[in-house]
Order: sequence, then C-alpha cells, then structure tokens
Amino acid sequence: MTPKNYTLTLSTQQSPADAFKTITNVRAWWTGLHEEEFRGSAEKLNDEFTFYAGKGAHYSKQKLVELVPNKKIVWLVTESHLNFLEQKDEWTGTKLVFVITAKGNHTEIVFTHEGLTPEVECYDLCAPTWTTYLQTKLVPLFNQALSVDRTQHV
Repeated sequence: MTPKNYTLTLSTQQSPADAFKTITNVRAWWTGLHEEEFRGSAEKLNDEFTFYAGKGAHYSKQKLVELVPNKKIVWLVTESHLNFLEQKDEWTGTKLVFVITAKGNHTEIVFTHEGLTPEVECYDLCAPTWTTYLQTKLVPLFNQALSVDRTQHV
C-alpha cells in the first residue's frame, strides 16, 4: 500500500489565473508565523528559493520544477535541514504540489506535500503547520484579492 501524502483542498472564488498568481507569491503566504526568511525567486520555471524559519529550526531549498500556468505548480525540495528531527534532511527530495482546477463558480486548489506521510518523523509537526499556513495565511490572500477586485469594479 502506498503511504498517504499530506494533502489539503482549498476553495476560492478567485479565477484559476488569480489563484495561481497568489500561490506563486510564496513570500506573501509562507510567512508570518515563525520568523521566516526567504532568499531567491519562486515564480518562473527553475527558480530557486531558500526558506528559513524558527530561528534556524527549519531550512529548506526549493526549485520550481513544474509550472503549468493557472493549473499546476511543483517545487522540489533540493536541500533541507530540520534541526528538530532525527533525520534532519527528511524533506530533501519531497515535492510541494499545487493543482488548480476550475469547479463551477469557484476554483479548487489541492496542495500535496509528496513525501510527507504519516510514516515519517516530521508528519505530526509538519502537517498541522502546513494546515495553519494554508488556511490562515494563503486563504485570506484569496479573499483579500477578491475584496480589492470588487472595490476596483465599483
């Protein structure tokens, strides 16, 4: 049986194009909880960025390896050091995947951290943290963008 990757499904009234743009602005949503720091770029194919958080508790380097405009974003974790784990490079080789799909009058976003499964040490800490970033940081950006759009069209 294949291990189940961490997955979270989100929904927004934004168009797939606007949701795509919001997600690729990773600095806007993967921040604000644990003294995060970014270096690099995360918007074009082969862009690389590093992410630091928790005063050195988390370091990872991501490379944008798949980009299908308005439909899919995949970052490969090429390096990691999570000092709160026994296997500190546990994220290395995992993928952060966003699949964006129009569903009637809304857009569905499915986030999957491929390789973050219940069998790995990080799962119990990382899965809830992903949920927090996605629900409390990313989702409000979707709503904020809608508010700005509605204001501009009044």
